[in-house]
Amino acid sequence: MSAVDKAIETQLKNIQTKTGKTLDELRAVMHQSGLTKHGEIRAMFQRDLGIGYGDANMLTQALRKTDSQHPAQAQEATENTADAIYVGGKASLRPIHDALMAEIERLGAFEIAPKQGYLSLRRKKQFAMIGPATNTRVEVGLNMKGVEATPRLVEMPSGSMCNYKVKVTGVAEVDAELIAWIKRAYDSAA
Repeated sequence: MSAVDKAIETQLKNIQTKTGKTLDELRAVMHQSGLTKHGEIRAMFQRDLGIGYGDANMLTQALRKTDSQHPAQAQEATENTADAIYVGGKASLRPIHDALMAEIERLGAFEIAPKQGYLSLRRKKQFAMIGPATNTRVEVGLNMKGVEATPRLVEMPSGSMCNYKVKVTGVAEVDAELIAWIKRAYDSAA
């Protein structure tokens, strides 16, 4: 083991001692936060665990690295985020989410970045966002260009996180038209 690896191991042991939590428990804290950006996670660890910048930075780096090496853990984090999003009055919307994700997974490989209140779907760039907007509908944000807006496919103002938005109130609305729009956004994000 190199001197650098030994120093990292020592720092991570010290963090566990300071926080009273194992690395697995700290990983669970990170996943439950719904945060995905390094700086946001680091700030959350500083604030919530009372550790310094250096420790929070090292912990974030170590946990994110091991997540990228273990896709099953990343998938579990995504499922936990979806479970956290679809609770209370929004729980009845989970079947819509599951139907959307089942169709999108057929398109090919992509990355899911859990956020607070929605999931960001990415290839080289974000192509879609999925999450409950209210207790009665899921919104699908799509990033694509050159598509004529319709009453169902609403064009968003310039500067929005997505170019278009589709409101989905039932599983039956996860239809060929919606999937075709999602496929177009997916293809344009390659």
